[in-house]
Amino acid sequence: MSRDDPGFDLDSEVARAKKHFVDLLGELPGPIASLETHAPQALAGYMRTRDFIYTDVDEGGLDLKTKELIYVVLDTATGNLAGAKNHLGAAMRAGLTVPELAQALIQVMTVCGITTWGQTGYFVLDHAADLAAKTTNEDI
Repeated sequence: MSRDDPGFDLDSEVARAKKHFVDLLGELPGPIASLETHAPQALAGYMRTRDFIYTDVDEGGLDLKTKELIYVVLDTATGNLAGAKNHLGAAMRAGLTVPELAQALIQVMTVCGITTWGQTGYFVLDHAADLAAKTTNEDI
């Protein structure tokens, strides 16, 4: 994909990427905003990869709750608390429960160790409990 490709419109691709993140996460995360500002071509390319990841379940993809849970556990395992929290909200809006998250995060701990739990995991689980205490999914 390059600016020379017929039909490629960088501004439209960046706008589409921004809409995807705002619709999914409720905000444009800082790292994505930085890509928009400093590397819009890379953001457009990253969005093409996300197009594959977010394939509909009817087309053989995972359901949204599972996709977002995977991002939560990967962000937790790599110490990206802000990313884990962003994806956690999307996962909970898609139906993830606190007990499901607890089980997944303990799986992370068994592979990555107690340090991952202490540095990121329990913060994510506590945040989930706080979100679950809200009355509706729209509040998450």
